[in-house]
Amino acid sequence: MLKFAHNEYFYLLLALVPLILAFIAYIIWRKRALRSFGETALVNRLTPAKPVYKHQIKFVLIALAIVFLSIGLANPQIGTEYKEVKRKGVDLVIALDVSQSMLAEDIKPDRLTRSKRFVSRLFDNLANDRVALSIFAGNAYLQMPLTVDYAAGELFLNSINTDIVPQQGTAIGDAIDLALQSFDNTEQKYRTIVLISDGEDHQGDAQKMARKAAEKGATIFTIGVGSEEGAPIPVKGSGRQEDYKRDDEGNIVLSRLNQYFRLGAGNQPLEGLMNEIASLEKQEFEERVFTDFEDQFQYFLLVGFVLLFIEFLISERKSQVFSDWKVFR
Repeated sequence: MLKFAHNEYFYLLLALVPLILAFIAYIIWRKRALRSFGETALVNRLTPAKPVYKHQIKFVLIALAIVFLSIGLANPQIGTEYKEVKRKGVDLVIALDVSQSMLAEDIKPDRLTRSKRFVSRLFDNLANDRVALSIFAGNAYLQMPLTVDYAAGELFLNSINTDIVPQQGTAIGDAIDLALQSFDNTEQKYRTIVLISDGEDHQGDAQKMARKAAEKGATIFTIGVGSEEGAPIPVKGSGRQEDYKRDDEGNIVLSRLNQYFRLGAGNQPLEGLMNEIASLEKQEFEERVFTDFEDQFQYFLLVGFVLLFIEFLISERKSQVFSDWKVFR
């Protein structure tokens, strides 16, 4: 198993964007500057001191060095020992609403983003509980089965958006049904569902499935996202807002919250939810996990520094060694 101890260092890769743009701008400027002096072939003969391809080589070396140094600072770790460990906790299925109404901006920046932040903090507060992640709109889909690998949950969570489900709607009943199917052989009293939605059930079978969940011994905690006043639902195209969702008569549709545990401006239900989960009876189960990890950062840092050293050694001027090589002319 591979994991990274410091994922935040991957933000250093963003430095490649201005670097690439600056290099492209330099190449364009250089070509224009040469043309201004006259015919390109003649100018190249008169200015042999500047090799053509060394700039490209130096740029590639710097870019690769940034990649390897970023990976090294993130500290990749490889699991070396796989053991069965006993844990005591509950099985928790998180069902996250990804319908278009979750783009409403009555809580900033929008309902879905705030919900994802809430789930991320929930992962941070879990210890020995197994967690699964599902999404729903017109249909429900399982993104991650029950696991104690919260880092994997973060990866799945980051990829979630309102376009990930093809059919729109808010099928809360389907979400509950899928959550019940996601539990394995867990005893009924250890099953917990956290349903995160703006509360607009467009399919109408939520109460029926909630009763079914109660019969199967599952505890449902519902997190309502948004404000009671509601907000229009943005309609976006090409990444930009073009209008708001409207009904058949052209009126702007408002998405309002039905009351539960409410996730809204200045209202954070995480502590209350964690207290409820902590009060539940825990089960003991075995989980196969990697218990020992070896750091691999040194290899990536070494390659990164070697690439920078090679880049430093490459002169901007044409060396005698390469004077007969056409590639540098």
